[in-house]
Amino acid sequence: MTLSPLILGCEGISLTASERAFFSDSQPFGFILFARNLEHPAQVQAICADLRAAVGWHAPIMIDQEGGRVSRMGAPYWYEFIPALEHAAQANSERLFWLRGRLIAENLYSSGIDANCAPLGDIAGPDTHEVLQNRCYGSDKESVIIHARALEAGMRHGGVAGVLKHIPGHGRATLDSHLALPLVAAHHADLRTTDFDVFRRLNDIGMGMTAHLVFQDIDPIAPATHSKPMIDVIRNEIGFDGLLMTDDISMNALQGHLAERAQKAWAVGCDLVLHCNGNLQDMCSLASVAPQPTAQTLRRIAQVIANQPKPVPVDIQQLKEEFDALMNE
Repeated sequence: MTLSPLILGCEGISLTASERAFFSDSQPFGFILFARNLEHPAQVQAICADLRAAVGWHAPIMIDQEGGRVSRMGAPYWYEFIPALEHAAQANSERLFWLRGRLIAENLYSSGIDANCAPLGDIAGPDTHEVLQNRCYGSDKESVIIHARALEAGMRHGGVAGVLKHIPGHGRATLDSHLALPLVAAHHADLRTTDFDVFRRLNDIGMGMTAHLVFQDIDPIAPATHSKPMIDVIRNEIGFDGLLMTDDISMNALQGHLAERAQKAWAVGCDLVLHCNGNLQDMCSLASVAPQPTAQTLRRIAQVIANQPKPVPVDIQQLKEEFDALMNE
């Protein structure tokens, strides 16, 4: 099986014939779902089965289901949560984050989704842009590490692998990288003991997502996704040897046409390019320039597949009741 180093979306609640043929031909490593693809549990199960049938194997299917503002799945079928930063301030927050992860995983795994773009390792600061601020797991390094570790463990308990984001840290961004390119002026020495250290201590999580930020003291021009010096920081200083994907390649923090953006990311050492909007023309453009995965990327893919967690049976209603009781303390 020859995989393309891509993670792709689709347009609606079921696959079109064109999408099915394209995925079969292009063989992306995995898929990502958004609210536009989700209607009810049986429908989500069906589209996950169709995506995997199109590529002929049990490809990873992921989602951004952080809880709080970034939630693709909601009531009445799926659990809903307060923003993570509010959650971090609760008593028994470590247990709450584990339960949050386990309850999210219950919804995802039962629907056919086996990877989640969480936990976040970003530290909330006073100037963190509002697009990220209350999604963070704390405003100090130790809280973020404890809560990220707990949430990831809860998800794995429920059969869902985590994607650590946004490596090497998005908390100092004062702009929304969906719309513009944030610049971080902090010195490398300061970053090494704060933002970067969170990711160093979480570097055993099997998948990670880059940040579209310029760290000016390390590479004054290119955002981390397109920066060889920053990828070197991620791989060597932070010690992350997992499967590294870009944040959405369509975000306006990046410059150049879509294929050029992807080629830059692969060239500097990103394993996979993530494309989210489901536009078939865009995806065809990316597939046409996708290289063969490197030996390192294939090794990391094999490791992720081998380490895919299996759910541990639980009384989920009992865990939900525990979660609710802790929230009401």
